[in-house]
Amino acid sequence: MADDTGKGAAGTEVPDVSPGAGFQVFVDMSNLYNKLKLLNYDDEYVLKWRMKPISRIHFAVSTNPGEQLHAFISLTAWLFQKGGVKFDKPSEDDDQSVLLTNMIAQFKKLGHDISVSTNKLRTGSGESVVYILNRLADDALKKTGFTWRSPEKPDELPDNDDAGAKDDDNEIDVNKIDEEMFNRDNDADEYEEDETVLNMEALSKLGLNSKSAGVNAISEPEVRPELIMESTTDATEWKLEVERILPQLKVTFKAENKDWRARQEQRLTYKTQIASSLKDAEQMLTRFHTDISKSLEKITTREQYINSQLTDHVQEFHRQQDALALAKQHYRQCSQGITEKSQQLAQISAELTRIKEEMEETGQSVTDGGPLVKIKKAIEELNRDIVRVDVRIAVLEHTLMQSKVREKEEANDDKSDFQFNEPDFD
Repeated sequence: MADDTGKGAAGTEVPDVSPGAGFQVFVDMSNLYNKLKLLNYDDEYVLKWRMKPISRIHFAVSTNPGEQLHAFISLTAWLFQKGGVKFDKPSEDDDQSVLLTNMIAQFKKLGHDISVSTNKLRTGSGESVVYILNRLADDALKKTGFTWRSPEKPDELPDNDDAGAKDDDNEIDVNKIDEEMFNRDNDADEYEEDETVLNMEALSKLGLNSKSAGVNAISEPEVRPELIMESTTDATEWKLEVERILPQLKVTFKAENKDWRARQEQRLTYKTQIASSLKDAEQMLTRFHTDISKSLEKITTREQYINSQLTDHVQEFHRQQDALALAKQHYRQCSQGITEKSQQLAQISAELTRIKEEMEETGQSVTDGGPLVKIKKAIEELNRDIVRVDVRIAVLEHTLMQSKVREKEEANDDKSDFQFNEPDFD
């Protein structure tokens, strides 16, 4: 039903993954180590931040989760800074849950897609840790302007015909070696090893002009005589040469393999040797058989005695094994419960930390007297403005009253002048 799994011959499901998939984290960790070297990690991180150097498998294998988690957080902060992201250097007193949460949030802001919980990163090792560090190292390399150069193709060496010819001369013909070894084995079977064989057929094929063979003779074509050959060698020199090599010569005639008499004699010889050797062998085998039988009887008797003595102990051992199996099963159940409780505790701790931060922000906003002081200052400024406006209103009213009084006086003056100057028509 599933596409990613197959069924073997026994009907068991086999995952469709590469056998080396479990070692991919080591390859990614090695690539990360090389990228850190390119970022001058030894000087800028190890020396300046006073951190321990990491190895090529530091985050691939879980060795010390606490130390690895601190190294992971510190290295992540350094890579954030190398990539141009503001991220403070962590200390051992900081809350690691908060640091991991902020780190994941910042990692997602950079455009990387990751779905992993902080609990999975608490081990400080694994595929998720190596993946995050690899992506941050890539961002840091881009920020520094690092680019990979194109591969350089090495210059091809010129063909050397002389060297090729020399290699052809030095080649070993395997078939020829096999033939020589086969012929040597056959000769060893036919002749005795310590005897020197004189090949009469090869002696008949020796050249006649051995003394005149030289540089000029090599280039001349072979001349085959058509008449009876006559020897031109000095008889005295020939006798001296024969006397010199005579001790080294020994003619051995090859025996006929098809001669049934020789085979019969050889068979009788072997039969006599086997009969003589068989007597001694039978005595030794009989003695061995007797000793082994006695030893087996003793072992069987002692085994029965030991079994009778250890019956109670064996039963007690089986009971203890059953009790141990039950204890292990109970331990596994408890361990699973502890793991779930630990995860719940981590989630509750993270939620509690968030609530504490919100409460601190709310408390600071409640106890802050800055807005009240600003309101009082604004009221005082309004009062001063009201006083100034009242003064201006009083001045305007006074000015208006004076102008009205002046107009009324002028009107009265004009009226009195008109009455005084009015003609009397009576």
